[in-house]
Amino acid sequence: MMKNRKPFVYLLFALSACATVPYSHRKQFNIISPQEEIRLGEDAYTEVRKKTPLSKNMEWQRRIWEVGGRIAEAAEQPTYKWEFNVLEGKEVNAWCLPGGKVAFYEAIIPVCETNGGLAVVMGHEVAHALAHHGAERMSQSFGENIAAELLSAGLGNATPEKRDAILQVFGIGANVGVLLPFSRTHESEADHIGLILMAKAGYNPHAAVSFWERMKTMAGGEKPPEFLSTHPSDDRRINQIKKWLPEAMSYYKK
Repeated sequence: MMKNRKPFVYLLFALSACATVPYSHRKQFNIISPQEEIRLGEDAYTEVRKKTPLSKNMEWQRRIWEVGGRIAEAAEQPTYKWEFNVLEGKEVNAWCLPGGKVAFYEAIIPVCETNGGLAVVMGHEVAHALAHHGAERMSQSFGENIAAELLSAGLGNATPEKRDAILQVFGIGANVGVLLPFSRTHESEADHIGLILMAKAGYNPHAAVSFWERMKTMAGGEKPPEFLSTHPSDDRRINQIKKWLPEAMSYYKK
């Protein structure tokens, strides 16, 4: 009796977990509460800080706090406990955890060049937190596990070898057909929202085009095909940003 009700219960659960992303208005599946998401972000940040020292470049730290403070004000999230740091590291990367913990690795600062470039990256990373992308990814993984469980139950009469083969194909299909496209959607959405945040903070969003062109030059074309990547291609990313610039400029105040 309970087994027959499982798909119906899962469906009700999925329908009750719909949320709307700010600015893009995309509907998302999210079963993680904001409070739990922030707690997970703070725990993760504590672990990173135990292992990774702060950069000793005080000028970089000052600039990150200046730009971060303005982006945070534009983000309008009073419950977040904002913190902005440059960490030692050769990764050309940055991140923002749920709850407002932002880190830039030293190697990305020279690529940013100006405070406008820092604002491009800061806006993008803060946008991930505003859009609850981390919680959505966890929710998607949960949904994939449910689908795999239902598929496995439907293969009850199959041989173990056949069941394993079908589940393996399902896992590859879910990754390439669902999870990776969603990851690319998150990156594009963060670009879009990030442009608006940096414009609201008083940074010219046109700086995003030159920043991503520099990133493209650094990569030198050594990237997997877009359909196997977590990120949009460099050319697609730059073209999308150019398309969103008029909207972002409507928020821009010097």
